[in-house]
Amino acid sequence: MVGSGSWIGGLFSRTNTRRLSISEKFVDYPLSPVEEKSLQRLQERLQVPYDETHPNHQEALIALWHCSFPNVSLSGLISDQWKDMGWQGPNPSTDFRGCGFISLENLLFFARTYPATFHRLMLKKDGRRATYEYPFAVAGINISFMLIQMLDLCSGKPRCIPGMNFVKLLGENEEAFNILYCIAFKMMDAQWLAMNASYMNFNEVLHATRMKLERELSFGDINTIEYLPAYNLLYK
Repeated sequence: MVGSGSWIGGLFSRTNTRRLSISEKFVDYPLSPVEEKSLQRLQERLQVPYDETHPNHQEALIALWHCSFPNVSLSGLISDQWKDMGWQGPNPSTDFRGCGFISLENLLFFARTYPATFHRLMLKKDGRRATYEYPFAVAGINISFMLIQMLDLCSGKPRCIPGMNFVKLLGENEEAFNILYCIAFKMMDAQWLAMNASYMNFNEVLHATRMKLERELSFGDINTIEYLPAYNLLYK
């Protein structure tokens, strides 16, 4: 595994060069009051950095460990044990700098809501695995970042078709971003296996995952996040 931060940074810099892929044409649309408030709350979450001194952030990180390894005691917030989950070093806080607290919230939501899928992905239970696998936790941060870009969430209002349709789903369910994250993680792992990928192919796998997810979010008849075809990949 490469040094702290470099695996994430390398992917982020390449992802930044490509902002919209389904439609380069900006679209405008009205937001309902519910959609506007839900989007605002999500965007506020995006602004929260991970703070390793904040008690709530520490508690969330410890909760993630207990969800991941319920029968294994954690020796501390800085420990080589974290590498077993796919962090780049003994201190996960150095990896969270790439995407902030929401990436920890996404992982914790995944572990709590779809524990069976979460554990199969973390432990690489499905399919024929590569000799050099992607690091699970750090891959999760990359997925959070990819979704933020793909949905154009850092704009005042998403102006791409996938982002526009996502806001409608968010208005129906405030957990839509967390659920979409779980879907994207499972899609990425399925794509990884389909491409017979290894460590150095992660960018290609994530790009292919993004393209598929954009297509699913471009269907105009998706009314709730659970109606996305790839939602059926998740199980509890």
